[in-house]
Amino acid sequence: MKTATFKDWDLTSLDEAFGLAQIIENKCEVLQNWLQEAKAIVISEAEKQIIFDLQEPLTWGGKSWNEVELENKFISPLIMTTKIDDRIIGYFLERPLKGVVGEYELSGIVDGMIATGFRDPHKPFFCMHEYKRSVDNQGTPDAQALAAMLVVQEKNGNDKPIYDMYIVGLIWNFMVLNGKEYAVSQDYKAGDEEVFDIFRMLKALKKIIIRDLL
Repeated sequence: MKTATFKDWDLTSLDEAFGLAQIIENKCEVLQNWLQEAKAIVISEAEKQIIFDLQEPLTWGGKSWNEVELENKFISPLIMTTKIDDRIIGYFLERPLKGVVGEYELSGIVDGMIATGFRDPHKPFFCMHEYKRSVDNQGTPDAQALAAMLVVQEKNGNDKPIYDMYIVGLIWNFMVLNGKEYAVSQDYKAGDEEVFDIFRMLKALKKIIIRDLL
């Protein structure tokens, strides 16, 4: 059994080791369904005000914040505004994730995770990875996200899609893994009006989890 951390990979090595194939965004039915679900989300005036209040300091200093500051000042408050936590699923931070996929035992710390449970995560559906720079000196953000998704897919033991996102500074990208195919969304900029698209994607995710994945 070979061992590797999520940071040990790039997309090419993951494709080769696990027989994966990346497809473009508009050819991925799962990602397109997520986008369509998000478009139908109506943001209340109260939610808009919270988003504006979170975004304002982000535009002043977000590019200079370290990862802890970015997570605590913006990412987690935005996610929690979607009311993701309840007695069925919860949003967990800095949790270990490990599993055997093919010939490899993959492991790492996941910056954010949505899973069943409200004290500890049980069955995960979604992971989040946060980076200060576009390419970490130990792996790349998209590959680290995909490696974690492979572990979640194996743990869940079904044919349902796995959802993820990675954040590089103010840029957010959403990912899906369905079987051996994965897709990455366009860039979403948290510092401008696209912050509302990000929020809709997060709110839509809970609907998808409750309806399709539990």
